[in-house]
Amino acid sequence: MKKKILVTGGAGFIGSHLVDKLIEIGHRVVVLDNLSTGRRENLNPKARFYEDDIGSPGVAGIFQKEKPEVVFHLAAQIDVRKSIEDPLGDARTNILGSLNILQNFISVNQRSNQRKSAFPKKLIFTSSGGAIYGETEIIPTPESHPERPVSPYGIGKLAVEKYLYFYQKAYGLNYTALRLANVYGPRQNSRGGAGVMAVFCRAILEDKEPVIYGDGRQTRDFVFVEDVVEAAVLAMSQTPLNNYAPVFNIGTGIETSVNEVLKSLAKETKKEVKPRYAMAKKGEQKRSCLDYSKAKKELGWRPRHSLEEGLRETIKWFSNH
Repeated sequence: MKKKILVTGGAGFIGSHLVDKLIEIGHRVVVLDNLSTGRRENLNPKARFYEDDIGSPGVAGIFQKEKPEVVFHLAAQIDVRKSIEDPLGDARTNILGSLNILQNFISVNQRSNQRKSAFPKKLIFTSSGGAIYGETEIIPTPESHPERPVSPYGIGKLAVEKYLYFYQKAYGLNYTALRLANVYGPRQNSRGGAGVMAVFCRAILEDKEPVIYGDGRQTRDFVFVEDVVEAAVLAMSQTPLNNYAPVFNIGTGIETSVNEVLKSLAKETKKEVKPRYAMAKKGEQKRSCLDYSKAKKELGWRPRHSLEEGLRETIKWFSNH
């Protein structure tokens, strides 16, 4: 059944790909984005667009007017390093902004239920699989592992997950939290501090010296954006179970070092690349890799793109933009 769907951050990297997919399969889509990191050129012309901040009082009017049946909440401050430099700013956006979205979604649903109209309540939250767990004893890391975030960004994502659980128990909110690995692909912002794959792509294509913070042996789990979008769409129909936390890792289960990423990019672009090594940043994890077996079993999801395939598509996009 086709639905009215609100996507926060729908002009951003992951959000714009998700909006395109939702419209392609027939849903009506509303986008909320302040364009601080999202781009107007990413917007799908078939989506209704509101330029506003997720923490703004104006969000209430958007929810009252649009009455979305499903909310994908992607809008966030995404830079781990920035969260360390400005924890208060990170919390204002990622915690208080998320609460503004949650509270307004609940309020609209409560009013609709009082009128006895059918109004499904489903919210899908893009959390962080890397930043939430911190340094782990188990690689790939399952959802059952203790959460020990070492950055304000990770703390904020975990806090929102806890609020989701509260809203589930107090108001019956149906939600799914997707703990994403390191997402990469076309449209990723290469000018910011987040997204090492995009930053390296831009540097190599512009014949500039890539900078690696630390020794480059730190590992990440790189998952292609189209695979993440597939997981998000599947999460719409995920059925909650009793006494169950609907939290899923979305990654590949494969560790790749930053040095290996740069080597692979150099191979694909056929360029000689000599990086510059700089001091490691505070809050950076040594290893991060996610066990996606729960998503495979309960969502029917698995990553479909190898790193090589994803890199080719990413490089092609950056070459043309």
